[in-house]
Amino acid sequence: MAVSSDLLRGVAETEVTPRGIRPHRLPAWVRQQFPDGQLLAMESQPSGVRLVFRTAASTLDLVTHPTRITYLGAERSRGRIDVYVDGVLALRDPLGGGDRVEVDLTTGQSVFHPGQAHTTRVSGLPAGRHRIEVWLPHNESVELVDLRADAPIEPDDATLPLWVHHGSSISHGSNALAPSETWPAVAARRAGVELRNLGLGGSAFVDPFLARVIRDAPADYISVKLGINVVNLDGMRLRTFVPAVHGFLDTIRDGHPDVPLLLISPLFCGIHEDTPGPGAIDPDSIGTDQVRFVATGTPGDVALGRLTLQVIRRELSSLAERRAADKNLHYLDGTTLYGPADAVDLPLPDGLHPSAEAHHRIGTRFAEYAFTQNGPFA
Repeated sequence: MAVSSDLLRGVAETEVTPRGIRPHRLPAWVRQQFPDGQLLAMESQPSGVRLVFRTAASTLDLVTHPTRITYLGAERSRGRIDVYVDGVLALRDPLGGGDRVEVDLTTGQSVFHPGQAHTTRVSGLPAGRHRIEVWLPHNESVELVDLRADAPIEPDDATLPLWVHHGSSISHGSNALAPSETWPAVAARRAGVELRNLGLGGSAFVDPFLARVIRDAPADYISVKLGINVVNLDGMRLRTFVPAVHGFLDTIRDGHPDVPLLLISPLFCGIHEDTPGPGAIDPDSIGTDQVRFVATGTPGDVALGRLTLQVIRRELSSLAERRAADKNLHYLDGTTLYGPADAVDLPLPDGLHPSAEAHHRIGTRFAEYAFTQNGPFA
């Protein structure tokens, strides 16, 4: 049967395609207003998006058609589909086939390679009616083509508190092992909440349209992690960054005046702690086993308002203090989730993004901070 959009969680909307439906994490008006190639590629990767339903079926087949971006001379792990049955991981299925857009990092040229659909099969389900949760890949776009079962499928009507989170590629899930293993997914599963992940790789720039999306979204808890992309794009100076964050929070508050709102500063990232951007791929790492990122700014160059992670943490903390009248606004220093000691213990493999093991650590720490009895999302 065709996949019904009623089964999807964590999406803004779906697009009907010749093959089926494509989940989108941002609404069409954003994609039309600002059709930036990076943003469009990232929002169509369904990080945090799940199919959730109940069925007494013993066998399920989900047919998808993936589309992934690859880089010439830089291997990237394929996406995966995680299937949970009554809250327990039953299958982790690496994607095969699908379309591929191959990018040459040295020239910027891309080549399209078409491929076949992929089928994820879950078999041997025990007798009885079960809650099935299918986490779609966080790092590949997919069209949902078909969902087949040997018993009826019904939408799950259970409701959980809804957590909306916005951040950069780290929140999107870069380097995470699987879609249910990104740090926001780890935190959401641990806390027992619904996740809408608006982590967008290379696209967390305090954009007004993202604040409007969050303003208009249902939410019981909201968190925004801001700063790293602004630094590695060298996209703002201090004078423009601070008012932009105020405006971002003001817009969210227009729709959610009393919802707990957590402002998170950047995690530790050695290359940008004291060195402004822009960030870049180290050309010497292209074609090796691990592409790495470097900062191309001048260390300590902050006199003209250039931003480093240390500057941003200082300013976000000060900003939160000046908004103390908002009793439901909270501030979290990102280095409490991943700090200098963690960088020694679990180094950033590419100099920018946490490892799969670090995603677990960050997600666990966030859940223990935010969702426990005395946390901001208690």
